[in-house]
Amino acid sequence: MLQTQTIQTREIVHNFYKALSYRELETLAQLFAESIDWDIPGNEELAPWLGKRTKRNEVKEFFKLLWQSVEPISAQIEHILVEDDFAIATGHFSSKMNRSGQIFSSMFSAHFTVRDSLIVRYRLQEDSHGLVEALMLPIPLSLSVL
Repeated sequence: MLQTQTIQTREIVHNFYKALSYRELETLAQLFAESIDWDIPGNEELAPWLGKRTKRNEVKEFFKLLWQSVEPISAQIEHILVEDDFAIATGHFSSKMNRSGQIFSSMFSAHFTVRDSLIVRYRLQEDSHGLVEALMLPIPLSLSVL
């Protein structure tokens, strides 16, 4: 059973990244359970897509907010490690922040728990300080000299 669960978890994580790369919202949403333990820590005032979510429809809202706010530049998954119902994906990405026009690059670690062929727990760690800096509007240089 353990090997079967590991294979299933790997397939779900693979399907997650495939749907994410094509921005297939409905496919992504269907990979999650109705009740989810989701957390992407960070400054929710500057980045309203961050934070905790507990329902599938809130996960859909996450992707809508993210895609309205961020233009992807590049992403690479370096490793996907799977054991039973748990997986970790690591990699790095770069995105343009629509609010500021600045580029945000970060390594990441995503943690998945899969049960009954659905993601029931999701965590994402990224450079949250770098994200805040990338979202801040540049301070214009004053033309006057005191």
